[in-house]
Amino acid sequence: MSCGNERRTWDTPLRKPWNPIIKSCLTAIDEHIRLYIETRDIRHLRQAEYLRDYVVRLKDWIHEQEGKNV
Repeated sequence: MSCGNERRTWDTPLRKPWNPIIKSCLTAIDEHIRLYIETRDIRHLRQAEYLRDYVVRLKDWIHEQEGKNV
């Protein structure tokens, strides 16, 4: 059980090049959601979903690669 004082390492050598890309995708998702709310254009919801799927797949791959190096 965690005591809550352990630090997670977000900037491993494997993750480092991907962190800015993930952040950009999350920013783009937020913008698509904002535009959907503003315009009700369903294309923005679809684009947000594509980006979410990409980020999930990318994070899954990163976790798989990290698991190989344990």
